[in-house]
Amino acid sequence: MNGTQGTAGHLLRLIRTGTATTRGALQRTTGLSRSTVGHRLDQLFAAGWIREAAPGSGGATAAHPTGGRPSTRLEFDGTHAVVLAADLETRNARAAVLDLNGRTLAEHRGPLLIEDGPDGVLDTLGRWFGTLLGEAGVPSARVCGVGLSVPGPVDHASGLVVQPPIMPGWDGYPVAERMRRAYAEHVGDPEGADAGGPLPVLLDNDANLMAYAEQRAGHADCAAFLLVKVSTGIGAGLVVDGEMYRGIDGGAGDIGHIRLHDRTDALCMCGSYGCLAAVASGRALAGRLTAAGVPTASGSDVSAHLAAGQPDAVRLAREAGRRVGEVLVTVVTVLNPGVLMIAGELAGTPFLTGVRELLYQRAMPRTTAHLEVVTSQLGDRAGLAGAAAMVVEQLYAPDRADARLADLGR
Repeated sequence: MNGTQGTAGHLLRLIRTGTATTRGALQRTTGLSRSTVGHRLDQLFAAGWIREAAPGSGGATAAHPTGGRPSTRLEFDGTHAVVLAADLETRNARAAVLDLNGRTLAEHRGPLLIEDGPDGVLDTLGRWFGTLLGEAGVPSARVCGVGLSVPGPVDHASGLVVQPPIMPGWDGYPVAERMRRAYAEHVGDPEGADAGGPLPVLLDNDANLMAYAEQRAGHADCAAFLLVKVSTGIGAGLVVDGEMYRGIDGGAGDIGHIRLHDRTDALCMCGSYGCLAAVASGRALAGRLTAAGVPTASGSDVSAHLAAGQPDAVRLAREAGRRVGEVLVTVVTVLNPGVLMIAGELAGTPFLTGVRELLYQRAMPRTTAHLEVVTSQLGDRAGLAGAAAMVVEQLYAPDRADARLADLGR
């Protein structure tokens, strides 16, 4: 057993994942003595991070291996702190206060233009968060972190947005620092609950976070899960063995900028010609519908036309699905995922039909033999759920949890 496997943070992970939820199970799993396990659990109880499961909560006790008195089950206490999360789209945003189990305590959705730049957007989020905490009746001292879902590439190591085609002014901007300042201005407390320093602010690409949330919610047994979001732009998120796969610097999944050989006339927001997003995204379809005499300002308007059964929108969405399907033939062949989920504003029957047509027509049968092609389970809440889960997973990972417990013990 290595040095991290016997710590309180490691025991917390075992409890949170359901791997070991009694004192006896923790001893057997870790090889620690009864007294050491007891000491580690005392730390977690003192911090308020775990509790004994209430009777009738789905199995509060387990039979003792020797047939003696049933063992009391332990569980993560998701009510001891809250997370603030926001899902930023191009024209709107959703913000919420959630407990650590992902239960929404207060939520707001409203117009917010990503192209207005980070200063205005983050200041607005700070104001929304202050209002939401009041609505939820939660003091700021219980906020343990902020999670942001953004429609652009993010370098996870640095926490910076990197060359985002549809986020002018965000490239390399210190989002976390500015978000903390906006939070302090509108809420008044820049410190995070038990965070051991400034309020943690984490951000990631929206497709990554949507994939993370959707995989955990309905496909936890899928070892390779691929989500493709088609809204204003096009992007993909990949979850492998329960972890987001981001690539070396956050560029994994940026399939919207794969070039199509026959559309060199299509100018993309990134400045290049022929990108998939310039041909098959919500923005591209909005332009084509407007040119055809059907006024359409955005991907949201395309979605509304599809819901109403507008013939031109249905036809173009199916065509767009086929173009995305062309690219996904290669993606699916390389990754061999168990689930391919289509999400976003265009993720309806016409688009999905187009994807299926090309994918099953051109991919090798073995590649798709065990592939499920599905639509979103969480809908427009996936980005928010993923942003909150990202914060919880990072703050309660064994190493980070141990460091926070050490700070609490001083």
